[in-house]
Amino acid sequence: MALIAIIDDDKDIVETTGVVLKSAGYEVAAAFNPGQGYALVKEKSPDLIILDVMMDEPDDGFFLAQKFRKEGIKTPILMYTSISKATGLEFGKSELVPVDDFVEKPISPEELLQKVDKLLKSKRGE
Repeated sequence: MALIAIIDDDKDIVETTGVVLKSAGYEVAAAFNPGQGYALVKEKSPDLIILDVMMDEPDDGFFLAQKFRKEGIKTPILMYTSISKATGLEFGKSELVPVDDFVEKPISPEELLQKVDKLLKSKRGE
């Protein structure tokens, strides 16, 4: 089954996301800051990355996504954000934000699993 890396500084989000994913049969690995997340992705080569925007710094997720892409890591990235609620700004996929999909926190288990399934299928070319 697919390995999904969750990179988020909110332990409750990591735990609840992990429970939902594990209940659907996915393997989960977690990191709680950008440094741990980078090491996790390099070491384990997950099939999907779930990445929070705001961690130690408000834009950590953006910088980490850019770093992955600059290094040729093409793993699909689902970005968790609450930034539009906090700032009123909305983001879309771009060179500055090189992710495959966005989702506003909180996310329902059903929506999470739909997005994960869609991104994993696109990775496999289905």
